[in-house]
This record gives sequence, C-alpha cells and structure tokens, in this order.
Amino acid sequence: EPEVTQTPSHQVTQMGQELILRCVPISNHLYFYWYRQILGQKVEFLVSFVNDNISEKSEIFDDRFSVGRPDGSNFTLKIKSTKLEDSATYFCASSEATALQGHLQPVHKPPEICLPPSHQLPLPV
Repeated sequence: EPEVTQTPSHQVTQMGQELILRCVPISNHLYFYWYRQILGQKVEFLVSFVNDNISEKSEIFDDRFSVGRPDGSNFTLKIKSTKLEDSATYFCASSEATALQGHLQPVHKPPEICLPPSHQLPLPV
C-alpha cells in the first residue's frame, strides 16, 4: 500500500539555523500539503503546493518558510532561520486532487522538530 514518508523523522536544531524537511509523496499525486502541530494545540495548515507553485498559504507561512520540489520528486519545507515558536510536529500530505485545508490528509511518520535555546544565560541575582 502506498504511503507518504518524511525525513528526518526527528530533528533537533539550534535557533537561527536553516532546517529542511523532506516528504516523499505517493507517486501519482499532484497536490502537496504541509501542516504543523505545536504541542497541546490543534493541527495548523501551513501551505498547499501544485504545479511547482504555492496555491494557498496560511499567515504562519512567512518569508522564513519556503517549499519546493528540487528533484521533481520529493517535496520540501525549508525554514530559513528557526525560532523557538517553530517547535512542533510537522506533517506532509499528498493527494490526487485538491482537498479542503481544514481536513488533514493521511500522513505517516511525522517528524518532530525541537528547537532548544542556543544559549542559556544565568539570571542576575
């Protein structure tokens, strides 16, 4: 049975670093989606992509984020400069036709992104 796969399955990175998540969609699918879920919150739609173009994006999807199909097969989500609020589980999905953004597509093995503070400074006493 075909499935969507994502790499890496778990990623920890420093704040301010670039992060690339890769999704291998089902081969005959033309529509691609990224979602994220911050711990304790609802799943949020980030972006949909078709014909090498963004077809719809949320307010969350700012200039730090980009998507693409660099090798014509994998679908990537790039975060240029990670922030603490990017800590979440990210889901990719694919479909043969469009789907409503409010309905999460089936996904497998979502990567979890943890962004620890890059420096911890002692508080003055």
